[in-house]
Amino acid sequence: MNKYKKLAMNTVIFAIGSFGSKLLVLFLTRLYTANINPSDSSTKELLEISANFLIPIFTLSMADAIIRFGLDKNYNKKEVFTSACCLSGCGLVLMFIISPLLRMVSFLDYLQGYTIMLLVYICTSAFRSLCSQFVRSRGMVKLFSFDGILTTLTLFIFNIIFISHLGMGVKGFMLSVILSDFCSALFLFTVAKLYKFLNIRYFNPALAKAMLAFAVPLIPTAVMWIITGFSDRIFIRYMEPAREGVVLGEASAGIYGYATKIPNLISMVSTIFFQAWNMSAITENDSDDRSNFYEKVFSVYQSIMFIASGFLVAGVQLVTPLIVTSENFGEYATVYMYTPILVTAVLMMCFNQFLSSIYTATKHTKNSFWTSLIACVVNIVLNAVLIPNFGIQGASVATLISYFVCYAIRIVDARRYVPFKVDFKLFVLNTAVLLALCFVVIAQPMYYPFYLVCGFLFIVVCNYRAVFEMAKKILRRK
Repeated sequence: MNKYKKLAMNTVIFAIGSFGSKLLVLFLTRLYTANINPSDSSTKELLEISANFLIPIFTLSMADAIIRFGLDKNYNKKEVFTSACCLSGCGLVLMFIISPLLRMVSFLDYLQGYTIMLLVYICTSAFRSLCSQFVRSRGMVKLFSFDGILTTLTLFIFNIIFISHLGMGVKGFMLSVILSDFCSALFLFTVAKLYKFLNIRYFNPALAKAMLAFAVPLIPTAVMWIITGFSDRIFIRYMEPAREGVVLGEASAGIYGYATKIPNLISMVSTIFFQAWNMSAITENDSDDRSNFYEKVFSVYQSIMFIASGFLVAGVQLVTPLIVTSENFGEYATVYMYTPILVTAVLMMCFNQFLSSIYTATKHTKNSFWTSLIACVVNIVLNAVLIPNFGIQGASVATLISYFVCYAIRIVDARRYVPFKVDFKLFVLNTAVLLALCFVVIAQPMYYPFYLVCGFLFIVVCNYRAVFEMAKKILRRK
């Protein structure tokens, strides 16, 4: 099987396991908006972000190291899994020891009443992540995909029980995630017989040191991206408006949080592909035609992502009510206004994710850190300037600009390690048309549906060729 067909097959398998589960998660948003008011929704979002912020710090990003070293045939898989679990375990113990310090941070007041649940949330999520990534590194992609479906199904059931029926609100959400992650980890640990790979005798100090050297730069990288998303909500929640008519506060932060859910449809497409691509990038790192492989794959990936983004922006007013309901809380009716810019921002983030695979495959993870740091600084500065003057939309624009700055740097820097050609003219044209669609959705000029349809069709015409050529390459028998 050629590398293109293998990538396509893995993508299909991940899609089968992920597409339904990802859509189910999006539809859970309707459950949340129907049962949790905007202020509490802001707290829920901040708790999720806090967990995602702390997980890479206290697990030492070992889930990322498991993929890189687990796929590498030069390392013993028992030593990889055991070493990763030991390092993560030490980090989580340290987390519990210093957790009382969280109460001393004034802007973390939303943690009151949720601290213990947050710590347990982090532990179960970390355990599930280690198990699922190790299963993927062993090539058990079907089991990995099935677990994705199972995890989402249990999450859906627990949410219905704790939020819809018991009315537990934010605590019900936290409890649902904890139980869902625990069930997933236990399932993988048993079915994949991971207990055979976990024994203190397999701990390899030299390997652990190498894994730390690889993963440590990824910790601030992950933290930077979380801060980029976290700062938006903090600024919206706590800053005072600088202009009349600008509305900020807890409710606005909740609305912005749900506006970020719609672009997850684009992120979902990218994540499905990236799970397969990351494996191919690592296994093909030493191949002779590596640069050509990257060029072909990035070309079709970029085309698909622009088409998907154009479709979502053009149809955002139709898609949003399916995911975010405003029947009980009318404030959610404005969510679609902030989505188009965020869709474009997430698109840039997806391109950044693709380029980060070069840093992972070539073990230049330090570059992931400093490029993410630049994006984070740009985002925070722009948030401070734009949010008081333009409200929620200011946060969307700040996010887009910061992600684009990171892309502009990475597309130059990453190709120093894996040189491959990029059609910059097509990229600029696609981006310009997509931004024009965003303006049409927000401004809604006369006959704007006509402009949206024409803009989307233009993007399709510009990008179909790369997709068509890749399809022929995959279907070719020899």
